[in-house]
Amino acid sequence: MRSHPLWNPYETPSLEEINAARAELGEWKPTPVEVVAPDPEWPERCAVARERVCAALGDRVLAIEHVGSTSVPGLWAKPMIDIDLTVADSADEDAWLPDLESAGFVLRVREPDWEEHRVLRGLDPTSNLHVFSPGAREPQRHLMFRDWLRAHPEDRDRYAEVKREVAAGGFTDSMLYNNAKAWFVYDLYEKVFAGDPEHEHDPHLRLHWSVTGSPTPARSDPWLCQ
Repeated sequence: MRSHPLWNPYETPSLEEINAARAELGEWKPTPVEVVAPDPEWPERCAVARERVCAALGDRVLAIEHVGSTSVPGLWAKPMIDIDLTVADSADEDAWLPDLESAGFVLRVREPDWEEHRVLRGLDPTSNLHVFSPGAREPQRHLMFRDWLRAHPEDRDRYAEVKREVAAGGFTDSMLYNNAKAWFVYDLYEKVFAGDPEHEHDPHLRLHWSVTGSPTPARSDPWLCQ
C-alpha cells in the first residue's frame, strides 16, 4: 500500500497522555469549549503575535506560519490563534524560551517524544505558539491541511458543521473536543494526501486491529485548534 510521506495512523491521545504533557507545567483548569463564527480580524491578530515572536527571537525564527482554523477564511473556530514556529532546536529551550517568556508567552505543553513539540500560550491576542525543529513533519501537515481548506470551500463548510456539532457536546477540555472530531480530520487528510500530485497515496482505513482482535483508534495534533 502506498503511503504519503506525511501520513500518520489514526490516533487520539489518551487522557493519561494529555495529562502527562501538562503535568510538569502547572495545574490545568477546565474551560468551556466555544466555537465561533469566522472573524475577519483573525489574520490581523495573528500578525500582532507574529511580530511579538519575531521581535523576541530575531533571526532565530527559521519559519513562522499562521495555521489552524483561524488561518482559514470563512471557517468557524475556537477564538484561539495558532502559530507554528520553527527554531534551530526546539529541545534546546535555553536558546529560545527565556526570550519568549519575556515577551509574555507561557510554556504550557512539553512533548519530548513527539517531535520535541512545545506549546506556549500568548495573550492579547490569545494564541497557541507551537514550537518545532527543522524537518518536523507536523508543521508540513498543518500547511497542507490549511491550504486544502482554503482552496476547497465545500470541505471547509462540512468541517465547520462537524466542529459546531462536537462543540455542542459541552466539552470543558479542548483536547477531548479535538479527539471527538479527530475522525473528520483524519478523513480530510486522506483527501489531502490523495490529491497531492507529488506523492502517491492509497486510502488507509481509519481503524486498525489490536492484538486482541478489537478495532482500535490507530495521532493528529490534538493541541492544534483545527
